[in-house]
Amino acid sequence: MKILVIHGPNLNMLGKREKSIYGSASIETIDKKLKAMARKERAEVDTMQSNYEGKIVETIQKAAGKYDVLIINPAALTHTSVAVRDAILAAEIPAIEVHLSNIYKREEFRHKSFIAPVAVGQVSGFGENSYYLAMRAAIEIARKKR
Repeated sequence: MKILVIHGPNLNMLGKREKSIYGSASIETIDKKLKAMARKERAEVDTMQSNYEGKIVETIQKAAGKYDVLIINPAALTHTSVAVRDAILAAEIPAIEVHLSNIYKREEFRHKSFIAPVAVGQVSGFGENSYYLAMRAAIEIARKKR
């Protein structure tokens, strides 16, 4: 089982920025815990973070046929990127959208997700646990595919 985790723009600043919204865990801590979870389930996980929409699109495109599930926190691209949405559709990999904060309790412009309609599900509002809940779902999806 292979799972790809993509962290979008500004997530490299986790643990440093707006801790009251995003928590104090760093992206490195989250990645380490995700990889430990996956190892226990005999799954492989690759992670990447980019502040650049094009790099995220290219990573999703290259993932086609190589990964069973995509976990993506598109961050601000959630509300703006048709390109990321279309890449997910084209790659034909089940995608789980993740957000640390509950985007529906925040500013109105954050309530619209371009990714949600092409994802198998969305986890938001549980801080770093949003990623771990998504990983549990990803492992189950990957098992069913196999």
